[in-house]
Amino acid sequence: MPLEDYKGIVGATASIVTVGQFFSGVFVCKDIIKKGNTRNVQLEPFVGGIGLCILFFKYADLIKDPGMYPVNFMGTVLNLAYLSCYYIYSEDKASVVKTIGKAIIFFGSILFYVHMEDPEKVLFRFGIITTVLMFLLIASPLFQLAEVMRTQSTECLPFPMIFMGTISAFMWLLYGIILSDAFIQIQNLVGLLLSVTQLSLFIIYPSKPVSDKKKSN
Repeated sequence: MPLEDYKGIVGATASIVTVGQFFSGVFVCKDIIKKGNTRNVQLEPFVGGIGLCILFFKYADLIKDPGMYPVNFMGTVLNLAYLSCYYIYSEDKASVVKTIGKAIIFFGSILFYVHMEDPEKVLFRFGIITTVLMFLLIASPLFQLAEVMRTQSTECLPFPMIFMGTISAFMWLLYGIILSDAFIQIQNLVGLLLSVTQLSLFIIYPSKPVSDKKKSN
């Protein structure tokens, strides 16, 4: 039976897994609330997550694929909730507001460009933009690599989000193959490789600093 016959099943599964990925932010917020601050927690995944969900919602509109609407709407709502939690517990609220302001201008400019671009060119060019931004968002935990190596710990990396992101990337890669959409395929193939690379760090380094482990012994 052709793979296309499974389009509905794969698309639904990919959406469910992605929603699960979005809900993984709950564990990050739980740690924030437990600590009472946002130290060692990145703001970018939440801000970037909102922006990308909005852009992918627009991409779904361009390719006329309503199956991508619910998951990106849910992603926007959940990341807004996580961002609110981050803001409440942040010790530098001015910096958070500044970052959000820059993100609004940045993503708003992209949407304005899509609206003004030639309809015959916009799909390809917008696909490139979303692909690059997705790579940056997925790879953002790797910006903490120096900190991971310095502390010999993966405490600063959001394991639930990375783990669910790996599964999500695999499912959307499969969906992209069914749709024969090169951008969805490339986005999620590279995303899968980046996520697996990040997961390997949890095998190499413990989730707690070595000094903390010694103290507990």
